[in-house]
Amino acid sequence: MRLEKALHLLFWGPGAGLAYFDHLIIWLEKGAQATVVTEWASPTEEADAFHAGVVEIAVGEDARLTWVELQSWGKHMWNFTHERARVGRNARFDWIIGSVGTHLTKSFMDVDLVEPGAEGYISGFYFADDHQHMDHDTQQNHLAPHTTSDLLFKGAVKDKARSVWQGMIYVAPGAQGTDGYQANRNLVLNSGARADSIPGLEIMANEVRCTHGATVSRIDEEQVFYMRTRGIPPREAERLLVEGFFSEVLDRIPYEPLRKRFLQVVDEKMGYTE
Repeated sequence: MRLEKALHLLFWGPGAGLAYFDHLIIWLEKGAQATVVTEWASPTEEADAFHAGVVEIAVGEDARLTWVELQSWGKHMWNFTHERARVGRNARFDWIIGSVGTHLTKSFMDVDLVEPGAEGYISGFYFADDHQHMDHDTQQNHLAPHTTSDLLFKGAVKDKARSVWQGMIYVAPGAQGTDGYQANRNLVLNSGARADSIPGLEIMANEVRCTHGATVSRIDEEQVFYMRTRGIPPREAERLLVEGFFSEVLDRIPYEPLRKRFLQVVDEKMGYTE
């Protein structure tokens, strides 16, 4: 079975002083193909609210799933999630994550590559401002031989916001031929913000290729100066650099309207909109 059009799911949670609980299951059988866009959203309310969610995904043999996850809760929301995907023989899972809302987010995201030939590709985007705190914990579990994973998370923080990313590539005993990669890149846009990046490897096999890297940096003033010498105003130069920083992840979103929406969020958080 192959879905020709994307399936769009919306979890809408308006209201203050409330608690929301959800459990989403996505199951693709052998040879199936689908694209699913899931969004959790609400307006910002005066009083706090709470969300706890669980996501379980199964990608069967030779199946292909692209899952785009958008988190745009209001800034009153305390958000806790645990999401896990299980990828079968010669199957491929593309996971694209956008996280821009909530007061606090703690999210555990696991990809289990359970049979030979399984592939998992994870692309993450987050932007925290004001006093937001975003904490993402990713796990790439290679549980069978000849599996592949690739993770790229990019984030920005400003004002008094804080981000934490902690990632682990785990290679089980006997999972020879593993190819695993993870990278986390962060922009800190002012002195009051903070970004912590903690990559990790746990390798129990000896014929593998696993690499990781992490960076935390400010906007390059030399790049801003170069653009100013070409007649670009300082604010516009900074805007172009931030959008360019995120473009590597945003280009992986399969729908132009979604890409434009996230660029609009970047502009709003940078204070470029009226």
